[in-house]
Amino acid sequence: MSDSQASVRPDRRAELAAGLARVRSRIADACAAAGRDRAEVTMIAVTKTYPAGDVVALAGLGVTDVGENRDQEAAPKAAEVAAAGVTPRWHFIGRLQRNKARSVVRYADAVHSVDSVRLARAVDAAAAAARDRPLDVLVQVSIDGDAARGGALPGSADPDVGLDRVAEAVAGAEALRLTGLMAVAPLGWEPERAFARLAELAAAFRSVHPGATSLSAGMSGDLEVAIGYGATHVRVGSALLGMRPTLR
Repeated sequence: MSDSQASVRPDRRAELAAGLARVRSRIADACAAAGRDRAEVTMIAVTKTYPAGDVVALAGLGVTDVGENRDQEAAPKAAEVAAAGVTPRWHFIGRLQRNKARSVVRYADAVHSVDSVRLARAVDAAAAAARDRPLDVLVQVSIDGDAARGGALPGSADPDVGLDRVAEAVAGAEALRLTGLMAVAPLGWEPERAFARLAELAAAFRSVHPGATSLSAGMSGDLEVAIGYGATHVRVGSALLGMRPTLR
């Protein structure tokens, strides 16, 4: 790669390598403690606010999965990374507005944050128009039932945000593939309580959708607990990349 914006200093590469080694060790230890195969857990490097050069450097260190929260940052970053000849698997993990669906489906390999029937339909229409293969979708589920913080509502008959309705909309979509659930531990909840509840929801979900085995849960501070309760994808930012630059 030439001297482009996607280059990274040697000292930064060393920082990333050290962070990656620490996180990989934590994941391996958590899998061992839970009696799980390390291969069952995918680490998603959450690179919001970090430059494309960090993504390229992480890819060079063996990171295959990258997560972003905001389309206005992710779309140009994905293009810059691709221009550097690097093709990670991109996960869109932030709250998604329907009017951003057409942009997101062009670079994302998976969307973790579909939480309404209307959003599922918008993402399906966008994917059908822009992609030649189905888009992997995880339904974001609310652990505490607080609709204001995002997430489909378990046990709700609401036609737009009830978990069953959202899952059915994704599963029945032509251009989407339902792969599992995603959740964020609610504010004020201990990780043990949050992920124990999520494990219950996931077990019930898989009884209806047996192919939807992915469970995206856990971040830098609580990934061990999430793995103990069955997470297949952990979303790691600060523990891997250092303290996040301030959002403007």
